[in-house]
Amino acid sequence: MAFCISRGCRIYYRLEGSPDKPLLVLAHALGTDHGLWEPQMSALLRYFQVLRPDLRGHGASDAPAGDYTIAQLAEDVLATVSREHFRYCGLSLGGMIGQWLAARHPVRIERIVLANTSARVADPSLFEARRTTALKEGMAAIAPAVMQRFFSKPSGRGADSIRTTFLNTDPIGYAGCCAAIRDMDHRPLLPSITVPTLVVGSDRDVSTPWTGHGEVLASQIPGARIAKVAAAHLSNLERPAAFTSALLHFLLPDPPAEPLQAGFAARRSVLGDAHVDRAVANTTEFTREFQDLITGYAWGTIWTRPGLDPGARRLLALAMTASLGRWEEFRLHVRTGLAAELETEDLKEVLLQVAIYAGVPAANSAFQIAAEEVEKAVV
Repeated sequence: MAFCISRGCRIYYRLEGSPDKPLLVLAHALGTDHGLWEPQMSALLRYFQVLRPDLRGHGASDAPAGDYTIAQLAEDVLATVSREHFRYCGLSLGGMIGQWLAARHPVRIERIVLANTSARVADPSLFEARRTTALKEGMAAIAPAVMQRFFSKPSGRGADSIRTTFLNTDPIGYAGCCAAIRDMDHRPLLPSITVPTLVVGSDRDVSTPWTGHGEVLASQIPGARIAKVAAAHLSNLERPAAFTSALLHFLLPDPPAEPLQAGFAARRSVLGDAHVDRAVANTTEFTREFQDLITGYAWGTIWTRPGLDPGARRLLALAMTASLGRWEEFRLHVRTGLAAELETEDLKEVLLQVAIYAGVPAANSAFQIAAEEVEKAVV
């Protein structure tokens, strides 16, 4: 387990991914911990090294008694970051911390996402009431009201795990963070934020509805972009695909104006160097423009989109080429897939789907070709 010391407080953090990739810091909501971001991790690790701290008073971090401040929580986050520059995404309390970081340390932050958060809560007395109740009666006393705000439905995706995390949160640490939110007013800071910013929100979020919260951030932070995710407060759990897509499209560099180079890289990663080298060697003046079209558009524009991982795209390609009887392409994706990450169980399940939705004859041919390639791969 990794810890650092921030002004005498031990802060836990989890660092994953290649140090050769840009660093992304994820800061969680009040009453959760670094596990909040699990639905995003597989996608994010394709592009970033990811740092997830447990905020002071949460998870495995210390929970000293007393009122905390947003500045204090932000300094804790900075204590876990060893790089000079990083990108940042914070949800709820994590977004409040992000506003402070963007205003006070703009040189260090390359891009920032402020999700389901606010510059000033509508009713600070609510957090004072939560603070005193948590200290006097424990977390179970406030859990029902908080869970109603976290999710649109009590049995929503991830609700059981979040409820467990919430109930296991130290009441002293929770109370300290409630005080930080109670006393926060970042409205004067917003016009000074120059970091490229994405504001994520929704009117379905009872805790920080778009009106009066997200819209304030978006209108007062110069040049801020907007992404609406139709979900309650923990939008990354309730709508993980929509949230992750918005996150990646903003945090990743803009696609190159000429996608040919990116297309060659993607084509090689999926189909292998041998196939691409043969295709390049066999290119003639007559076919060059067609090859550039395939490489630049199919591979450089579609296969490089962050919404689906390459494995999912391969399964879709297998299903569609089998359904359409494009057997040369089907065989190519089976062969190169088996040499990479494709497992025979996944291949079998795709072809059973083909049998139901595209017909048994198509699946019969596909199974025969796939069996031949599986046998070659085993040999």
